[in-house]
Amino acid sequence: MVTTQGPIVPRRRIADTLKSLRDESGRTLEEVAEALLVSTSKLSRLENAQGSPQARDVRDLIRFYGIENTQLAEQLMRWVKASGRQGWWTDYSQTTATPGLDAHLAYESEAAVARIYTIPLLPVLLQTPDYARAQYSTHEPWWSAEEVERLVELREHRKHVLTERDDMPPLKLVAVTHECAVRQLVGSREIMCAQLDHLVERSTAPNIELRVFPFSHPPEFSMTCMYAYFEFENELDRDIVHIETHAGFRHIETAKTVEYYRGYHGALVAASLEPDESRALIRRVQAEQFG
Repeated sequence: MVTTQGPIVPRRRIADTLKSLRDESGRTLEEVAEALLVSTSKLSRLENAQGSPQARDVRDLIRFYGIENTQLAEQLMRWVKASGRQGWWTDYSQTTATPGLDAHLAYESEAAVARIYTIPLLPVLLQTPDYARAQYSTHEPWWSAEEVERLVELREHRKHVLTERDDMPPLKLVAVTHECAVRQLVGSREIMCAQLDHLVERSTAPNIELRVFPFSHPPEFSMTCMYAYFEFENELDRDIVHIETHAGFRHIETAKTVEYYRGYHGALVAASLEPDESRALIRRVQAEQFG
């Protein structure tokens, strides 16, 4: 499981580079660890983007692989520095106790595009505070009222990726949500009416594409669980899939499986209503069920 307190993309770049350097050298993890007098577990963590890369460890590996004073060595050290920054979500360390959520927030903060599918709830980044609060409140007594408010605050902070990010354009969101999520009562009729208003309004933003998968279409392969496909612009960064369950997030980064999920989401988009048709359906549901 990937866990992180800060940016994860630089860690993945460091991991991929160190793994490639070791493969090119023809050495095993154990051989490199023995030569540098470090544990194999430390090297394994570095090559799997786990934990915080330390400058001293990466410098030792740069010397060991004989790439001192090269552009690659300089890039590795820049990535080490970048990976040491604290992510905004560290302020919510107790709130992000859900397994995998911290990594999910890191990818969400750094991806160029998020292609998501949700059922039976509406996309988190398009939820109103009242909708999120009503959803979380159903989990009591596991969460106190104070914890619920902290969780709602976290969700509100996550929305910033759609409007502003440091040194990056806003996240492009391509969201497919099942029709049952539009019809599912969360909280009260008043909360749902306001939520559907918000959904229609936000979905007109240039970086947001919202489609509803209708009851009238036959089921698609990957429509039984919620997931996010995070897409990155830099060719150094591999896309990744996060599958969301009640027990936390499962991440998928095997290239072939990730490629399959890109196709799965494309099939969901093709089977769903066009954005204008989706907004029209949302308005009909709003008038029929919650108006």
